[in-house]
Amino acid sequence: MAKIKGANAVLDVMYKWGIDHLYGFPGGSFDSTMNAIYEMQDKVKFIEVRHEEAGALAASAEYKLTGKLGVCMGSAGPGAIHLMNGLYDAKYDKTPMVALVANVPTPRQDINFFQAFDEMPWFRDVAVWVHQAKTKEALPVLMDTAIRQAYAKKGPAVLVIPKDFGWQEIEDNYRVSASNHVADNYAAPTAESIEAATKLIKEAKNPVVYFGLGASGAADELKEFSDKFKMPMMSSYLGKGIVEDSFKPYLGTIGRIGAKAPNEVQGHTDLVVWVGNNSPFSVLWFPKNAKVIQIDVDPEKQGKRHSVDVSILADAKKSLRALIDAGEAREESPLYKAALADREEWDAWTASFADDHLKDEGRVRQEPIWDVINKEAADNAVFAIDVGNVNMDHVRLLNMNGKQRWTTSGLHATMGYGAPAAVAAATAYPDREVWHLAGDGGFAMMGQELLTLARYNMHVLTVVFTNETLGYIEAEQRDESNQPLSGVIIPDNDWAKVAEGMNMKAFTVHDKAEFEAAVEEWKKMDGPAFIDVKYTKHMAYSTELNTLDDPEFVKYYHAEALHPFSYFAEKFGLEIDAASGASGHSEDKADALQVQATTSASTPETAPDTTSGASH
Repeated sequence: MAKIKGANAVLDVMYKWGIDHLYGFPGGSFDSTMNAIYEMQDKVKFIEVRHEEAGALAASAEYKLTGKLGVCMGSAGPGAIHLMNGLYDAKYDKTPMVALVANVPTPRQDINFFQAFDEMPWFRDVAVWVHQAKTKEALPVLMDTAIRQAYAKKGPAVLVIPKDFGWQEIEDNYRVSASNHVADNYAAPTAESIEAATKLIKEAKNPVVYFGLGASGAADELKEFSDKFKMPMMSSYLGKGIVEDSFKPYLGTIGRIGAKAPNEVQGHTDLVVWVGNNSPFSVLWFPKNAKVIQIDVDPEKQGKRHSVDVSILADAKKSLRALIDAGEAREESPLYKAALADREEWDAWTASFADDHLKDEGRVRQEPIWDVINKEAADNAVFAIDVGNVNMDHVRLLNMNGKQRWTTSGLHATMGYGAPAAVAAATAYPDREVWHLAGDGGFAMMGQELLTLARYNMHVLTVVFTNETLGYIEAEQRDESNQPLSGVIIPDNDWAKVAEGMNMKAFTVHDKAEFEAAVEEWKKMDGPAFIDVKYTKHMAYSTELNTLDDPEFVKYYHAEALHPFSYFAEKFGLEIDAASGASGHSEDKADALQVQATTSASTPETAPDTTSGASH
């Protein structure tokens, strides 16, 4: 019978599952696997990243973008530890992936050898499945099992491979179960649950839809449902892009990164149709006495974030279709009318800054830059979004069309995600535009991956929004804890020069016209480019404060054209008691605004601290 080396068998199993590449960084304990990669280079491509964390984040991002499992690798000891951040991203975003982890040869284990650790305990918390091969013959079986476990349990699986087993030959007779892997097929709703839900919909005065990533694939049903029952729609952040942003009843994301309208509307509903959404922040939203119809395939999620009146344990697409077919069409409610008017005003206000006529302390605002991105990005572009204020700009200002794709680090929210995700996007979609969008804080954490983009000539545009601060944390310190700024200042840097040193065409821009010219230059290229945007230090509109009855707030945010929600409530006959407090002013909010006003132009010299760490 034919023989095959153990490491080759592992890669062969991966290949037979339709996975033709993996992300990693070589190490001595993985020599056997690197040899297998060399011998199988006609089947398996090795994407060599500059840090194992980047490889793990790329593998996690790949599934988020494609629905197909990604694979990464890390050598024994430090290489394995470096994988952890990416593995936790996959764990918290329910992302199937497999990490191959090396261990020293079996005779050198348990004797305090160089880079030798008991690695199994490290991964037990983060992994849905972790196992170290005890025999060379087990390697292909365990690799097949790791892939199945990752898909089944929707998280990272870890296979630990002793170096000597990778070199040793085994019989080439193992069976791969890839042909038995089928797409999820979730249940249809029960007739009783649909009947109970339609009754609540009929009785509600001001119902809304709140959907999340679990509604993926149900865009048409969401829009038809909203149109028939005249419900404004809001989503979690990860739900962005499921429904195109041009659909007017879709207000956007609730929360501090979201726009004004969804944050105001959510507080005045009496019924929430909650579809495939597990946002942890949702415990803070919606009236406590609002009724809820929750649609989810996972019984653990039912009632987790809000009390539920009707639980529909079923597929989102099938459930929405059943409700559409069973329910009676509704007239526009006062909340529906107020919501659409609120969004329309916000959109017009945002668009008023797009021509770049207004500079904040002489630096370009957010809106002109994102206006260019909206106009220049291809209809099927892929966006790799880092973590920080870039998420706020993305959710408010990028108008996604339903064909474009994007990814970020959701629940784990790790800064530095953007560059590895761009590597994954360009690997998975080599014929599509990839936009890597990051703040200077996030970029600084994983910026070495520009070397990877350049090495493989990936058609990725990296845009770094340089405002010399950890803006998201700065806003937390100002708006939430009302404290002096501490540890948020980033020293000014010539990021374009850094990118040029990493073999990449780079630009520094200060206004809309320069940014547009740089983007057009990249679009003529077949490889990567880098743009350092010298971005406003002015914080984006605070939906946490949202005190439009305060002249100082209005002045700081140039919000003269905006009305408080009470204006729309009165205009469309929404009961005054239901709309009260939409833009209430408090002493805490006033204090926060004063902190913001007095420190908006702070320099590193006046900031209290420029070196301490900040949470991601």
